[in-house]
Amino acid sequence: MNWITDYKIPIGAWAKAVVDWLTSNFTWFFDGVIMVVSHAINGLLFLLQAPHPLIVVAVITGIAYLLRRNISVPVLTCLGFLLTINQGYWKETTETLALVLASTFVSMLIGVPLGIAAARRAWLYAIMRPILDLMQTIPTFVYLVPAMILLGLGMVPGLVATVVFAIPAPVRMTRLGIISTPPSLVEAAESFGATPRQVLRKVEIPFAMPQIMAGLTQAIMLSLSMVSIAALVGAPGLGVPVLRALNNVNVAKSFESGAGIVILAIVLDRMFRAPGEGDRA
Repeated sequence: MNWITDYKIPIGAWAKAVVDWLTSNFTWFFDGVIMVVSHAINGLLFLLQAPHPLIVVAVITGIAYLLRRNISVPVLTCLGFLLTINQGYWKETTETLALVLASTFVSMLIGVPLGIAAARRAWLYAIMRPILDLMQTIPTFVYLVPAMILLGLGMVPGLVATVVFAIPAPVRMTRLGIISTPPSLVEAAESFGATPRQVLRKVEIPFAMPQIMAGLTQAIMLSLSMVSIAALVGAPGLGVPVLRALNNVNVAKSFESGAGIVILAIVLDRMFRAPGEGDRA
């Protein structure tokens, strides 16, 4: 059986060559990405950290009420964030919230149009499907290493790795919603002279909105699952105390910081569920 290993396919060497080529020829591009993403996240952090924490909690609670139009979700939001402040993890919570919001925004910005395109073109989805499978199944450390090499340490490589991990959810859910639109609705719209763009905007997207919102909540949950891993490349947030607790076998700190992540996950899930869902906290 030695002949199998004697002629090893140099997959690792090929990947390293690609990363080296990108580093040598596209430094200007990655420097631009670092600058744009850093400024965007720093601006978001300023909005979350500059005011008094109670003001930020009040604003987020008000947003929760506007989104859900009931009292249970705002109360849950307020109590959850007050508990986070009480435990001394407000700064880390805002850093994690900024990373999650930014990565989810990018994932939806890219994923929804790709999902619509995949629904309209079966051949495109046939190409995209194995790529999406690869993005969701490949260990995150595999693409975290080249992200760190190309983008350095800090929030930016953590954001990129999080987007890569989270983006398949909105792509798949958007496509599912579009292709699930009843043909009778599409035919009725076309019979009244609607163009394909009008059919998409006024029929297919409204019908697919519950699936699109499900893709949004999935992207949020997947982004939160990357918090601790992103901390390995210098991304701030609740993942940092989690890793420190793991290194020091500190049970108390692990539960405190882990509770912050759980609170953030529950609050964001309740706030951004599709209309009619999650009205009970």
